[in-house]
Amino acid sequence: MYTEQTFNIPEIEGISKKTIEEHLKLYAGYVKHTNLIQIKIAEYSTDLEKNGYAINELRRRFSFEFNGMRNHEYYFEQLEGGAHPGNSESLLSAQMKKDFGSSQAWFEEFKNICLTRGIGWAILYYDKKADKLINAWVDEQHLGQLNGLDFIYGLDMWEHSYYIDYTPADKKKYVEAYLIATNQDVAEKRFEKAVSSK
Repeated sequence: MYTEQTFNIPEIEGISKKTIEEHLKLYAGYVKHTNLIQIKIAEYSTDLEKNGYAINELRRRFSFEFNGMRNHEYYFEQLEGGAHPGNSESLLSAQMKKDFGSSQAWFEEFKNICLTRGIGWAILYYDKKADKLINAWVDEQHLGQLNGLDFIYGLDMWEHSYYIDYTPADKKKYVEAYLIATNQDVAEKRFEKAVSSK
């Protein structure tokens, strides 16, 4: 069973405390439903012939709930410890320069991906096999995840992330507020861990 994590998130300019509180409740729901699905699959598995269809549908739903849980853990971890712009001499900055031309060029591309129409996630992945960073858009939680890649940084672009503070037409303001509030040390440590495990 999975345990709901707690996060030490300071006040964020541009993202209200109410938004964070409501968002954390939604994260708790993903943890709860990830666990409930596992329990139900175990219960139904006592009669595979009778419950096979239900089990398969639960397995289909599991990827949505599980990825929702894990993506939100990454998202909230990035806010812990307060805003930190990151180290221009870090391994991640060097990789961004290699793959995007500069960390600023990565930043501009990533911001643009965040403004993709619809709900989903903007995610920076690291592909160990190709030694390359990749920006991607993931629909919902589970459609478009890139297999075998390490999650380095991500931004939740579902409307629940900002609707208390901004209208959908103003979501760019949410993106800018979140990116400023991020502790980039978290992304740098994720990248260092990914590189060291190649």
